[in-house]
Amino acid sequence: MIQVTPNAIKEAKRLLTQQPPRSNLGLRVGVRGGGCSGLSYSLNFDVKHEGDNTFEYEGTPVYVDPKSLLYLSGMTLDFSDSLEGRGFKFINPNATKTCGCGESFSV
Repeated sequence: MIQVTPNAIKEAKRLLTQQPPRSNLGLRVGVRGGGCSGLSYSLNFDVKHEGDNTFEYEGTPVYVDPKSLLYLSGMTLDFSDSLEGRGFKFINPNATKTCGCGESFSV
């Protein structure tokens, strides 16, 4: 399971209103190979695919494919709008090493 903070859901809902209307459109959180530490986070809007794990926060669906969930289980997705930077933050207890930019990690 992953957690999504109220700040992250609020921003996701705001961004969803800017997307073309599609049924079952939700926030997809995932992992893909690449980056300087081996794995990179992915975050986009998508529809549910067969086999996806679905979590719902304040009426917003969050989809995670089974492979990504292996690396993201226990993770918290947050959103920050501070002087130090604006954007989604991945707080992943499974990451043993992250790169300097915070965009990639290894387990």
